[in-house]
Amino acid sequence: MNNIVPVALIALLLPGCTYAISPELVKQADKTLSFEQIESAPEQHKGTLVILGGTIAGAIRTTDGTMIEVAQHSLDSWGRPLRTNRSGGSFLLLHPGSLDPLLYSPGREITAAAIIDGSRHKGLDDGDRSWPLLLAKELKLWPEPGRAWSRPQYLDPLYDPYASPRYSN
Repeated sequence: MNNIVPVALIALLLPGCTYAISPELVKQADKTLSFEQIESAPEQHKGTLVILGGTIAGAIRTTDGTMIEVAQHSLDSWGRPLRTNRSGGSFLLLHPGSLDPLLYSPGREITAAAIIDGSRHKGLDDGDRSWPLLLAKELKLWPEPGRAWSRPQYLDPLYDPYASPRYSN
């Protein structure tokens, strides 16, 4: 009976400690392929499953699904994009379904298991640049980071953050 409590606690904590993408796709993905290699020769790696992530720069619905432009960032050990100013470049991610562009909005972090499908010469901004195009198999949209307090929060038991300000003359 005494052994049940630690086992139950471990069982409850384990689901929160999983990788962003399902284990089956992680096993199939090519982990040796860097983003620089993909960006320089996307046609050469066509059909390869990779796991990439970054910050969403924009998303639009198209007739083929939802096109997401992502500024690539390295991933941490859980598959979450690192919060850094360094980016390897950008790529286009085509999801076959209709995703809400308000949820997949600029600034949100995303991780994707996707198949390289070559390149596309027009991004969301209609520029003339070549973008690596990836077909999404699985997406993980990370929650928005918590916001900082806009004013000091005091540990005073009588402090009421919802009270109207009092002015004295």
